[in-house]
Amino acid sequence: MPVSVKICGLKDAGAVDAAVSAGARYLGFVFFPKSPRHVTPEQAAELATRVPVGIARVGLFVDPDDAALQSVLDRVPLDIVQLHGTETPARVAEVKALTGLPVMKAVGIAEPADLDRLWDYGLAADMLLVDAKPPRDAALPGGNGLAFDWRLLVGRQMLKPWLLAGGLTPENVNAAIRLTRAQGVDVSSGVESAPGVKDAERIRQFVARATAPVL
Repeated sequence: MPVSVKICGLKDAGAVDAAVSAGARYLGFVFFPKSPRHVTPEQAAELATRVPVGIARVGLFVDPDDAALQSVLDRVPLDIVQLHGTETPARVAEVKALTGLPVMKAVGIAEPADLDRLWDYGLAADMLLVDAKPPRDAALPGGNGLAFDWRLLVGRQMLKPWLLAGGLTPENVNAAIRLTRAQGVDVSSGVESAPGVKDAERIRQFVARATAPVL
């Protein structure tokens, strides 16, 4: 089964078109004001019209309350809600019930002890995003271009479909997939020329190398 690719943090029509053309399966829109990749609901709604049927539109939220979620969903036709904050498994279940949409939960990994959280969140979420745990002084919960020790995932079974994230680039994505046997990969800063500025050629290279045969 081919590896699925998610391009996250899309802010303009050119980046959306590049991701679609390259063959990405998931397109991510960030609703977190502190991020350089943040978009308003109005911007995201316009960009979502460029996404063909069959490609999932993912909304990234960080510890949103119900009103914040509903405010976006009233305007943007999302297919998946991604939670990238400190949401508990119980909150994941609440968001699923509130929105009626599948929920992808990001789980930060830095050491073996963090792996137990994958089971807890796997019971609640529809998908997992296995990411690098941000440093304590990081301003952003993700999109920091940091990788974790991928060897921690070797041979590990997941309860739900999952994507690997954190520090992935066109240069290392094939090796990361080969080591972890990830079902999918997520990239944001790794295909940018500057924070929040997507590079169409790097998007093309990333998808091509992520979906190339892994021996």
